[in-house]
Amino acid sequence: MIEVNNLNKVTESAVLLIDKPYGWTSFDVVGKIRVLIRQLTGERNVKVGHAGTLDPLATGLLIICTGKATKQSSALMSENKEYVATLKLGETTPSFDLETEPDAQYPTNHITIELINRTISSMIGKQEQTPPLFSAKYINGKRAYKYARKGVDVELEPVPIEIFNMEIISFETPLLKLKISCSKGTYIRALARDIGQKLESGAHLVELRRTASGTFNIDQALTINDIEKNFLSMRNQ
Repeated sequence: MIEVNNLNKVTESAVLLIDKPYGWTSFDVVGKIRVLIRQLTGERNVKVGHAGTLDPLATGLLIICTGKATKQSSALMSENKEYVATLKLGETTPSFDLETEPDAQYPTNHITIELINRTISSMIGKQEQTPPLFSAKYINGKRAYKYARKGVDVELEPVPIEIFNMEIISFETPLLKLKISCSKGTYIRALARDIGQKLESGAHLVELRRTASGTFNIDQALTINDIEKNFLSMRNQ
């Protein structure tokens, strides 16, 4: 939590760094913070928003802005991001992660750490990335995932992104763990898809944790329970 020592400041303007739990949507976190503020201050019209969505199956740094600080959301959202991602090689899913069941298997015997290093090195830089259909992107005024869940075949336009760095943390077939630095708007699920294809195999994301956004780091973040305890402590001061 950044420079917040009383609940009045939280309602007026605050930037909160949350370690988002697995299974929660970003809006679940926003809603929880809003409810806590209402319960502990009586203020019912405090603005609360996030500065960059995390998928429900991802954990890690989620920036929450309250009050006047919500005006900073767009600027904070545009900052570069850092992730730790675990990919399962040799298998794909329609959503490129664990939201959907595997739909195809591919060989992995040819994949070595040297091949992986060459592959991820070749993917550094500016590029066009096709977002996952299972995403919140809009197509004709409707979220893409709504088409995907109905089995409707639609196509998303590629978007410009930049990969600044990718490095191997660990590799034990079929699991590959990477540290990834990238621009805003990068879908790590789509990156997993692309890595699998470039390895002449397949891949999908099985774990994702955002570790940094701009100058903010996961080490600065608090859990939801910690935030609730801090708010209660502020109220009792």
